[in-house]
Amino acid sequence: MTTGQLIIVDHVVALLSAAAWSATGATAATRRTQLALGLLAAAVLVTLARVTTVAMLAGRGWWFVQEKVLLGLPMLGTVGLAAVLIAGPRLLAARRAPEAGAPTNRAATGVVLLLTAGYAALAGLVVTLVVGYPLTWSTALIATSVVGVGALLTARVVAAPVDTTGDPDIAPTQAPHGTPGIPRRRFIGLAGGAVVASTGATGVGLLFVPAESVATGGGPGRSPRPGPPVSVADLRGAGAPAPGGTRRQYTLTARTATVRLPSGREIQAWTYNGRVPGPPITATAGDLIEVTLRNTDIEDGVTLHWHGYDVACGEDGAPGVTQDAVAPGDEFVYRFRADQVGTYWYHTHQASHRGVRRGLFGTLVVTPRGQRVDNAEQLDLTLPVHTFDDTAVLADQDGRTEHTAAAGTEARLRLVNTDSNPHRFALAGTPFRVTAVDGRDLNQPGEVSDAGLRLPAGGRSDLVFVMPDTPVALVLDNDHAGGLRLRPRNQAGTAGEDTAVEDTSGWPELDLLRYGTPAAVPFHAGSRADRHFTMVLDRGVAMVDGRPAYGQTVSGHGHPSIADQLVAEGDLVRFAVVNRSLETHPWHLHGHSVLVLSRNGTPASGSPLWMDTFDVRPGEVWEVAFRATNPGIWMNHCHNLPHAHQGMMLRLRYDGVTTPFRGLHTAHGAGTLRSGRHGH
Repeated sequence: MTTGQLIIVDHVVALLSAAAWSATGATAATRRTQLALGLLAAAVLVTLARVTTVAMLAGRGWWFVQEKVLLGLPMLGTVGLAAVLIAGPRLLAARRAPEAGAPTNRAATGVVLLLTAGYAALAGLVVTLVVGYPLTWSTALIATSVVGVGALLTARVVAAPVDTTGDPDIAPTQAPHGTPGIPRRRFIGLAGGAVVASTGATGVGLLFVPAESVATGGGPGRSPRPGPPVSVADLRGAGAPAPGGTRRQYTLTARTATVRLPSGREIQAWTYNGRVPGPPITATAGDLIEVTLRNTDIEDGVTLHWHGYDVACGEDGAPGVTQDAVAPGDEFVYRFRADQVGTYWYHTHQASHRGVRRGLFGTLVVTPRGQRVDNAEQLDLTLPVHTFDDTAVLADQDGRTEHTAAAGTEARLRLVNTDSNPHRFALAGTPFRVTAVDGRDLNQPGEVSDAGLRLPAGGRSDLVFVMPDTPVALVLDNDHAGGLRLRPRNQAGTAGEDTAVEDTSGWPELDLLRYGTPAAVPFHAGSRADRHFTMVLDRGVAMVDGRPAYGQTVSGHGHPSIADQLVAEGDLVRFAVVNRSLETHPWHLHGHSVLVLSRNGTPASGSPLWMDTFDVRPGEVWEVAFRATNPGIWMNHCHNLPHAHQGMMLRLRYDGVTTPFRGLHTAHGAGTLRSGRHGH
């Protein structure tokens, strides 16, 4: 059972526990003794089952059980044990003597305890689902006070006198005379008010205390630097190509446009140069890429982020951190040297949850110097996938995309996922090799067939194969009517007949952590890290962009209240990324690729796997590392862009680097627009 499945089972058992204890209390209150005894036994068994699921989760990591072990189970165990010891004997006695008269004070106490156990079980589940990790004093205060108030109110209801007028079988009960002190009802009301006033106000206040501004990851804090700090505005790319390279100049104009797809469907899109995807940017290693970004009418503003490309920080396109967003009528010039070969893409990072979804993206491909791009014996296709209103578009085609190639041609399919959710690809009709992931070549990748390939949001994979003399199909998300068809071209230049595609839905997923051949790496799982950060991904109540929200959180906080991760140039930095939630989080660090060390405690055993975006599925724990060699202030966020918008975004900051751009990336597209032309 995966950790994600175990989390679901634990939630279900917790809910059953709350229901069982509450039902026991309700039936005991109505004096259905036999049923109450059965439900009490069931409640005890379900609670023991909950202890078992929590113990199993604890074996997967403390992050998954902290609030359960420190709050939920102790609270339930204490009240539940008291309920069993007090209500249990009373129920047994009532079963033996059903003709007993009115309930005693001890019986009423038992009912209150049984119902309170239900409140405690429910409170523990609510804490897990609403607050999550880490458990704080404020959370504990609020949860225990709510359970306490529930118990007091229940006691007040149970203790209320019963009108027995006209019932000859039940004698009216009377409150004892001469009881000193405050009457019971008044006492309960005053006590409940005191609990709410003290713990409620204190707890809610503590719940929204912001995180520390900087996390050091076990390394030194900010150090005094000689001279002035370095601004990201001064960390810009090269101004000239490498020897032998050329200057590749592009102009991208962001504007709204109506885009007509081949099927005839029209999309009201945000575009670069009026097309979706935007113009492909290509270069040869050593070239200088120069892109002028202009904005015609995108009111949110736009930028260009070079996803996966380790540009200088000033070229990164993070509004409010590395530049101001480009407002309508404004422009910005990006320059960087093409020193990374592979498949990448670009997109706006201003209000990206809207902008990318509506079409502000394109591809970036850098090929090795000396390689002929127009080689007739090679087929090289760049295939970004994007979803518009539940319709998948591959490259610029909705429905089926078709190409032909001569048998024996080496084919490369560059797959790019521009969506916020993963996609599944399957290549039917030929064996293939995954030669590169996120633009980085794999070491001696073996030939595979009958295997599906999962592509995280923002991720890329290059598939290479030799075109057979029969058709080949690239199946996207098990849709055999769409995707890509490659048909062999005969000597006359005509394509062969298409054939039916085999069912690929049952193919196993290729595990990239075990694929390829191991090779030497600059550091490994046993290397001592200078900084170690743990990011626990969850959903809970937090401050997001200055407002309380039920957001996507990192270690209990939402953007911009999440502490910056401080590193120094040259540090070996290690991340543990833990997913407590039931959603997948594709994690993306700007400006650096990371080496995957392990997943769920199992070391990577295949080719060294360098990634810039990796899927952390429910219950998973990924360990990755990188060398801090690219100074700047870098966004570190979930690339499910609505998740980033909802708070799952923070910054990795190099010691001594500052920003003049208001210091915070905006998730909503407001507050970072500035007029005037700027760039290099």
